[in-house]
Amino acid sequence: MHLYFIGICGTAMGNGALLLRALGHTVSGSDDSIYPPMSLLLAEQGITILPGYRAENLSPAPDLVIIGNAMSRGNIEVEMVLDRRLPYTSLPELLKREVIQGKTSIVVTGTHGKTTTSSLMAWTMESADRRPTFLIGGIPENFGQGYQARPESEFVVLEGDEYDTAFFDKRSKFFHYLPTTLVINNIEFDHADIFASLDEIKLAFRRVVNLVPRNGVVIANADDENVSEVVQGSQAPVVTFGITNNANFRALDIQYTDHSSRFRVQAVGHPEAELEVPMLGEFNVRNALAVTAAARHHGLSFDEIQRAFSSFRSIKRRLEKKGEFGGVTIYDDFAHHPTAIRETLRALRLRYPHERVIAIFEPRSNTTRRNIFQTELAECFENADVVFMSQIARLNLLKEAERLNPEAVMAALQHHGKDAYYLQDASAIAHKVGELAKPGDVVIVMSNGSFGGIHDLLREELIKK
Repeated sequence: MHLYFIGICGTAMGNGALLLRALGHTVSGSDDSIYPPMSLLLAEQGITILPGYRAENLSPAPDLVIIGNAMSRGNIEVEMVLDRRLPYTSLPELLKREVIQGKTSIVVTGTHGKTTTSSLMAWTMESADRRPTFLIGGIPENFGQGYQARPESEFVVLEGDEYDTAFFDKRSKFFHYLPTTLVINNIEFDHADIFASLDEIKLAFRRVVNLVPRNGVVIANADDENVSEVVQGSQAPVVTFGITNNANFRALDIQYTDHSSRFRVQAVGHPEAELEVPMLGEFNVRNALAVTAAARHHGLSFDEIQRAFSSFRSIKRRLEKKGEFGGVTIYDDFAHHPTAIRETLRALRLRYPHERVIAIFEPRSNTTRRNIFQTELAECFENADVVFMSQIARLNLLKEAERLNPEAVMAALQHHGKDAYYLQDASAIAHKVGELAKPGDVVIVMSNGSFGGIHDLLREELIKK
């Protein structure tokens, strides 16, 4: 079957296209933002990418059109699909039909930590020779790609996003994933462009909990009140994880090295175990606990789990070290929510307790571009010594009354004694960092986009200095 993807270079769409290609379908698509690494991954697999959206791209007509959730009415290809009555669907619905049905679906959800936890889950199953199919919204370094096609496997591991599915299907993506094992890491307000309140987000999670069969399991973070609330009434058994006393899988005696987190697992009905995961921070201890609970449910031993943890190599853009330039170490992270920023900086501070940390943040997500977290963004940089913030992305698409005010955030930080700078773009920030940075400093860039090529700009400035 010839599948045509509108918006093929998005992370989810691109990895989905690659997965369907690996399952034997002919795949092509279009996009108006074609850049590495996704463009290279698609080209390596022989997938044709047409630049821009044009009516002629749909001639001859494909067997099925997959419309990405970034597409809306008015897009010329979307309009052509509708005008010509071409068969179309969303990526989540296609995955449900072609990949998930009839399998044991392990779906990792939550506001934060989905990519890390689903990557660790996939690697744990792979390392224990369960050989899962998976689709993840990032690039796990153990696999070198965000998908794996194993149609003979019983297991499918999926990163389950609460964001909406498509312009014609406003349900959260994870509704399509038929969870047999549902992991819920945490729940906070996010995606302000589609959810009006935290209550709406909790309703979406209640509904996905209601999809888990009675012989499945819900793996829930006991440390998060919102998670505890949404799993009440689950028809499936609920297994909890966390650091609190009432968790079924509890982390005790947590210790941090300069590159890992060690803890003792006290598990109801299981022997105790010592585990170590090569990631830093309390957040990642919970991520590892979630995977441990799910893996034990599916019959893996603690030895199998630890072998996987020991060889886990993290994910691109999750506290990813980009290199050292002029004696300054640069990290990249996908953090784009105040909680994620705070936890990322806490983890970095564990690794560098005495060094000066320079944090650079781009307000780019549909939530942080708005003034919803105006106060919280002024409070989440406590573990940074110097803070830079750029102009909010796509400024013209928001009414002035809705916009985040970066200058006010920086002023609040300055009031509390931080060195804080608002500079409009990546070039200006890189130049200023080049002036300020000294050997031994640590720079971390936090954005869910390319941020104007800031990593290359920083490297040039630091080498030049």
